[in-house]
Amino acid sequence: MGYDGLLIGMMIALAVLIIVSMVRSVLGPRIADRIIAVNMTGTMIIMIIAILSVYLEENYLVDVCLIYAMISFLGVVVLCKVYTVVYLQKKQMKADLEAVEDNLRHQNSAPKER
Repeated sequence: MGYDGLLIGMMIALAVLIIVSMVRSVLGPRIADRIIAVNMTGTMIIMIIAILSVYLEENYLVDVCLIYAMISFLGVVVLCKVYTVVYLQKKQMKADLEAVEDNLRHQNSAPKER
């Protein structure tokens, strides 16, 4: 009887933390912060499913928890891969723009021959 209140209290606390991490995943400020917030949200959902399994005494929820953990892990790996590709593309584009600007500066500062 005493554990029921503790388990419900833990699920409520985790639900509040999920809301906070979802706000963090929307606000950012960087992409890496958003990816970490999404990972945290997935981890807390896994914990809620595990607590719910103990509370309801249903063993199949542990299997659901494990499957969700694998899907969450793959989702974060894909997000990191996409972030890495986008970051490298932006970095390469920036380097190309800097090279063009540097070339234009040298052309404008060079003495003109007639």
